[in-house]
Amino acid sequence: MEISKAEIASAAAVSASPNSQVPPQDLRGAEILVKSLQAEGVKYIWGYPGGAVLHIYDAFYKQNTIQHVLVRHEQAAVHAADGYARATGDVGVALVTSGPGVTNAITGIATAYMDSIPMVIITGQVPTHAIGLDAFQECDTVGITRPIVKHNFLVKDAKHIAETMKKAFHIARSGRPGPVVVDIPKDVSFNKVAYAGYPKSVEMRSYNPVRKGHGGQIRKALQLLMSAKRPYIYTGGGVLLSNASQELRTLVDMLGYPCTNTLMGLGAYPASDKKFLGMLGMHGTYEANNAMQNCDVLLAVGARFDDRVIGNPKHFAQNERKIIHIDIDPSSISKRVRVDIPIVGDVKDVLTELIAMIKESGLQPDASALGNWWDTIESWRKRDCMKYSMGSSEVIKPQYVVETLWNMTKDADTYITSDVGQHQMWAAQYYKFDEPRRWINSGGLGTMGVGIPYAMGIKLAKPDSEVFCITGEGSVQMCIQELSTCLQYNTPIKIVSLNNRYLGMVRQWQELDYEGRYSHSYMDALPNFVKLAEAYGHVGMLIEKPQDVEPALREARKLKDRTVFMDFRTDPTENVFPMVKAGKGISEMILGSEDL
Repeated sequence: MEISKAEIASAAAVSASPNSQVPPQDLRGAEILVKSLQAEGVKYIWGYPGGAVLHIYDAFYKQNTIQHVLVRHEQAAVHAADGYARATGDVGVALVTSGPGVTNAITGIATAYMDSIPMVIITGQVPTHAIGLDAFQECDTVGITRPIVKHNFLVKDAKHIAETMKKAFHIARSGRPGPVVVDIPKDVSFNKVAYAGYPKSVEMRSYNPVRKGHGGQIRKALQLLMSAKRPYIYTGGGVLLSNASQELRTLVDMLGYPCTNTLMGLGAYPASDKKFLGMLGMHGTYEANNAMQNCDVLLAVGARFDDRVIGNPKHFAQNERKIIHIDIDPSSISKRVRVDIPIVGDVKDVLTELIAMIKESGLQPDASALGNWWDTIESWRKRDCMKYSMGSSEVIKPQYVVETLWNMTKDADTYITSDVGQHQMWAAQYYKFDEPRRWINSGGLGTMGVGIPYAMGIKLAKPDSEVFCITGEGSVQMCIQELSTCLQYNTPIKIVSLNNRYLGMVRQWQELDYEGRYSHSYMDALPNFVKLAEAYGHVGMLIEKPQDVEPALREARKLKDRTVFMDFRTDPTENVFPMVKAGKGISEMILGSEDL
């Protein structure tokens, strides 16, 4: 009786299971790699073939439990795997060849590293005997990637592949997550060795991240929080990474304290709740930034006080305040700002313990002081710093496009990706995220070109959800070739391009800091995006009037099974406000053009 390919693949998946007991069998390194990925439950891998990884691609051809997605550029492979990881919490996996395959992937790896995203990137390498001899398509992958990975491996023997993959996934997803590179020479992927199954567990003497916070420190934090007159809860991407949004919501609602999220933390606490003061930082709200500067007790949760959040550290230090900092990475604590009560541990575990202690203690916040603090916050809120002018009826305001999209999709199962620039800030400001992992953007590295790959990675993981990519005509061209991938793998995303004919954020800085000398920030030769989208097999729309914004978005949403590129011609003079200029303090804000 002939055995089908599906039955072979199914049997292979079972034998790859970490719990199965199988006698040793001789397998090629590439086959062991595939079994390792199956054992880790990998569903998708994004990649691009080349000479050094052909044995691996041959092994993928012989299985059908993992879907390989052929991108058009290696940078997009890593970005798509990254977007998948951000939206699902699973480890994203990418596969690239040696030399230029690796160097093309560097931007994606660095992007994931800056935002602490769990990923495993498998890279091909020249045969072991050729390493160091300037062989064709050789580069020092371990050396090049060392500063931008959590860890990397060069596998020199096929018998070490399974154990190395077990370590790679463990390192990527535990502690403070991050990308791990596994470099596999071509002969290692070809050689046969005895394979006795995927390891059930992993032990690494030098790597044991702490999960549980110190009880004494949490108790101190409790006392300080309850004695606060002007408390503030400041949270970042760490809350999302540890899936602690529910614990955060419980804590904030229990205490009644004001809360803010960083750009990376949006959605951890519902933006529609009155206790949420909006995003803080360089383009944060007036109330969020003033509360940060004037609070007396600050609870920082899974955030790192980066330069875009607190501005000038000397200005931030002018006001006396006590700081509690919860973070799984001890190196992030007191790195930029001195803290009073450091708590090293997993955010979810620490918040769970803190909530239990609050309930047990019976302590209550100072209601009178808290009421006065809220009165002050409401006075800041009355400034309505997010108000903008619709201008003439002939020009589309970018904020209006985002607001319209939010009003239309706020009750739908929606994911929003963005590229980097003004459109990213408008998306963060005007789309009110009520749920975690719905806002997918490059925060730390600020990488243009991530929007489409992020969106197609998410759409594969969440086929029944609506996925919108908010982008600009500059960013979108950096990975626009992935429109081809969207067609091949049926990932119908909706692209909202806020086209102002400028590299908008560069132009804004040039207007404010360089006396309007717009050096190379104007786009002189833009493509016809409608025709370009159609050439890739998708739907293109040109929207030039404010009254056409809502109908265009409605029409695009109706085309559920098509990728739609919406080219919104927006006001080229519009700037992102509020704004804290570089080197200024967090409360030294420009609220609009009248402040210039």
